Amino acid sequence: LLVSPVRPLMIMIAKVAPYLVLAFAILTTILLMARYVLDVPLAGSIVWIYVISTIYIILALSLGLLISTIATTQLMALLLSAMVLLMPIVMLSGMIFPVESMPEVLQWIAALVPPRYYIQAMRKLMIMGVDISNIVREIYILSAMALFLLIVALAKFKKRLC
Repeated sequence: LLVSPVRPLMIMIAKVAPYLVLAFAILTTILLMARYVLDVPLAGSIVWIYVISTIYIILALSLGLLISTIATTQLMALLLSAMVLLMPIVMLSGMIFPVESMPEVLQWIAALVPPRYYIQAMRKLMIMGVDISNIVREIYILSAMALFLLIVALAKFKKRLC
């Protein structure tokens, strides 16, 4: 890869494409199971559910790309993603504990956790059935985070190739 004539952006896209396809297959499976197996009503637009999920999937994949550019070994990448990121993300996302009931310091830290905004948007779309105007804030925040992580991962990747 280091001596190939392919640009770093194309290498990153090639690394991410299979995971993107897999993530959409998993998302579709989850939505179908939620609707037809668990009888969860999908009150919101399925198109907007896929739009916000696409933004979140891209954000998660860019975080993975950033970790892969930082980590020198596979073990280090696993430890970074599992130990350092997984637990705080689960605890501070609002999935288990409401963010509003956390101490103020943790609420500030939770503002940096991307799943918080995805969960808020999905609750609004799937359960409340709101339209796009009610999730614009979440879309902007997730898009900004995804763009930032993509830019940092690409910059880090270029530095590593040179």
